[in-house]
Amino acid sequence: MFEKESTLPITEVVTPAATGSFRFWFADHRWEWSDEVAAIHGYAPGQVDPSTELLLSHKHPDDRNEVAETLATVLETGLPFSSRHRIIDTAGRLHHVLVVGDQLEDAEGAVIGTAGFYIDVTTTVAAERRDIIDDELPDMLAARETIEQAKGALMAIYGINAQQAFSVLVWRSQETNTKLRVLAEKFLAEVAGLRGAETRTRTRTRFDHLLLTLHDRV
Repeated sequence: MFEKESTLPITEVVTPAATGSFRFWFADHRWEWSDEVAAIHGYAPGQVDPSTELLLSHKHPDDRNEVAETLATVLETGLPFSSRHRIIDTAGRLHHVLVVGDQLEDAEGAVIGTAGFYIDVTTTVAAERRDIIDDELPDMLAARETIEQAKGALMAIYGINAQQAFSVLVWRSQETNTKLRVLAEKFLAEVAGLRGAETRTRTRTRFDHLLLTLHDRV
């Protein structure tokens, strides 16, 4: 198992980007990772039971405290969150990841945890996403300006580059079975409504929630 103070040399990852989902229940601090999130950390499907301790052990030492503080805030407030930080997998490879979490509610609407996604932004769009891109190409050409504007909003909020922003849009399109053009158009319409937010932090929180629930608004 990966040790917190591993002596493995840290190397930049060169494999295609990956995306995956997670859930975290507040009551018993129980985590659930998709196979893709496990793979980002260097594990085979079902190889480990994720925990907060294991999760933090994989954070780059310079990012670990900040991520721990983010988790503590989420536990205390139950609010949506986003974090961009570095992960060191079991082979000592460095991954830059964007993690976005929204509120996980029970049947009565009470917040019982957080659920969201990881995206490995170390490299460009994964090769296995090419079929999705090819399927959407006619719509992309017809709505290039809309998609570029949506990418620009993601780049500004999350501090990522154009390829990484496009990867987020394609991933949400695939996960929600929503055409990329439709997703981008609705995204821009909803983002326009965030302009009156009181603070940058409040805007970011509302943006995170919007990104994860956009398909319900289409």
